[in-house]
Amino acid sequence: MLYIVKYTGPFGYLKPWTAVRDGETYSQQFLTPSVLEGMQQKLGVTKILRHKLTYTGLSMQQEQTHPRGWIHEKKKQQMTRPRAILVRGVMLAPELHLAFASAEEAEVAASQHLCLCRNEDIVLPVEQLTLTEAAFDQLPGFELRPTVASAPGAFLVGFNRFAQGAAMHGRLEIVGNPIRPVGLMQ
Repeated sequence: MLYIVKYTGPFGYLKPWTAVRDGETYSQQFLTPSVLEGMQQKLGVTKILRHKLTYTGLSMQQEQTHPRGWIHEKKKQQMTRPRAILVRGVMLAPELHLAFASAEEAEVAASQHLCLCRNEDIVLPVEQLTLTEAAFDQLPGFELRPTVASAPGAFLVGFNRFAQGAAMHGRLEIVGNPIRPVGLMQ
């Protein structure tokens, strides 16, 4: 039996590990092992067993950035700091289901908020469920299942900052239509 907590929020962005300074990026559609580890530490639970993520669409949003360094312009005798515009595809109305092994851990998780990656991407707990693993498998959504690099369909999803930079590999499972129609809550 799995004890599920459903989180929702107005928007969310999961930064792909390859998008350090890309001018245009789209939110990742799954949680990596290091993101799950960060959530476990924030919630104070021993293990998040599974997850499913859905959303209603992507919104392209601009973000202004500044580099750390300054440029000294000798002719103008001033220091300037260049600016850049990043365009990010942010998930609208993300719904995240997290599965725990015990009702106690689900209860602890259901009393707290989460941030997907950025502090402004807050999702709040809205529902608790108890499902069998087979029923959880049928929930629509994206889920990264950690696996070894040699497994069929496995791909590199980043490097785990909680495990001395070890390579993380996984296989993406997509059930149903994880892009919900606007206005449809499940």
